Amino acid sequence: MNKGLWRELEQGKITKSELVNTRFSRLFAHFGIGKDGAELALLYQQHIAQQGQTYAGASELLDSLTAADYEIYGATNGIMAIQTGRMAHSDISPYFNHIFISEKMGTQKPEALFYEKIAEQIPDFDLSQTLMIGDSLTADIAGANNAGLDSLWYNPKQLGNKSLFQPTYTAYSYDDIIRLLVP
Repeated sequence: MNKGLWRELEQGKITKSELVNTRFSRLFAHFGIGKDGAELALLYQQHIAQQGQTYAGASELLDSLTAADYEIYGATNGIMAIQTGRMAHSDISPYFNHIFISEKMGTQKPEALFYEKIAEQIPDFDLSQTLMIGDSLTADIAGANNAGLDSLWYNPKQLGNKSLFQPTYTAYSYDDIIRLLVP
């Protein structure tokens, strides 16, 4: 249900506010229970923002990219309070030059405008020297396609691509990313 709402957001069918304030009430309503979705959303955000978990190997990947002189930026459609809190509690935040959060940008992935606004904020931005790495075909890869960026689909579950969105590259592990990007 939650993934479906995020897809609707990516497609512009609902707003971020609708997603945030109704996902929990919809879930409970499915089981015949009435709950205040906005209240549950706030409690959820407060709890999840206190966690800064990283995947095994992420720091090593970011170390390799940093050592190879890549500038690293984050781009997320996630909820600002959650993403800001997660990064504050994460050991990988120092690797990022900046995290672009859709709520703050006033636009979101996969809209080309999201990427245009990012480009405006990165000094000496060069489209031909930019690679969008993401795990979502419908947000990250579709957005890169819309913005004319090369993209890398991080696909550790080795899912088939049944979408219209085509990545420039596909990686099944962090080692694949390192082999592709680090000489």
